[in-house]
Amino acid sequence: MTLTTRTDPPWLDRELYPFNDAIADIDGHRIHYVDEGTGPVLLMIHGNPTWSFVWGGVISRLSDSFRCIAVDLPGFGLSEAPADFDGRPESMVPVVEELVRSLDLRNVVLVAQDWGGPIGLAVAERMPDRFAGLVLGNTWAWPITGDRHFESFAGAMGGPAGAWLTRRANLFVNVMIPMGHRRRRLSRAEMRHYRRALGTPARRHASAILPREITQSAPFLATVEVGLPALRELPALLIWADRDIAFRATELERWQRELPGATVVPVPGAGHFVQSDAPEHFAAAIREWSTSASS
Repeated sequence: MTLTTRTDPPWLDRELYPFNDAIADIDGHRIHYVDEGTGPVLLMIHGNPTWSFVWGGVISRLSDSFRCIAVDLPGFGLSEAPADFDGRPESMVPVVEELVRSLDLRNVVLVAQDWGGPIGLAVAERMPDRFAGLVLGNTWAWPITGDRHFESFAGAMGGPAGAWLTRRANLFVNVMIPMGHRRRRLSRAEMRHYRRALGTPARRHASAILPREITQSAPFLATVEVGLPALRELPALLIWADRDIAFRATELERWQRELPGATVVPVPGAGHFVQSDAPEHFAAAIREWSTSASS
């Protein structure tokens, strides 16, 4: 990994995004990440179509006590992927793995939501000696083939029409991000940061690919599922929004079976992007859980 410099894009508002950050060159990717605060490491991994910006409210509340590292996955946020990058989740895993190794992160607590869940868990399964805990917002880590709820979504948003609209009209940002916030309404400035981060059809490649991968990546998800028992001994926290249009009580119940010792903190009224919709609750849950887990 080589660290390189960059210039902020003109649309980036440092009052909304006032964090220390860096760019790492990893296997042809230019990976942007926040590295804010000192203390135990929280490795934050976002989903689709967000980027490290989605963790801003959590980082600002926790960086006094934790080292918050929030990665922009290849093709998202301020990261850049090679032109031939396929945008599939399994292809993102080795990139995040190399970042963890290059920064020599240890005793890491994974903090993940949406696609960040299976991607981050796959990394933890590949390097378990570096991980000390799990914090999972609304996410999953197993194949969902046969579940009409997810298959309908993958077919609509990941099919030819949905993918075309995402590439040409930024559909996933314009529809899913507002729908994923139930407790608060994002400001125009916040929405601009999501739209501009995926500001061209080329930039939206991975965002257009991932919806279909909910079903197409069943082999990858099956591999993550097989590795979950090895993580059961880690302290775990489940922060769960109950007004998510994607992940339901069904998935929370599955997580409670997969991680039977996990602490569960419900966030009533919150939507899919729980870390952004209720950052104060998300951060407080981590702080309280971390204190109790270390005592």
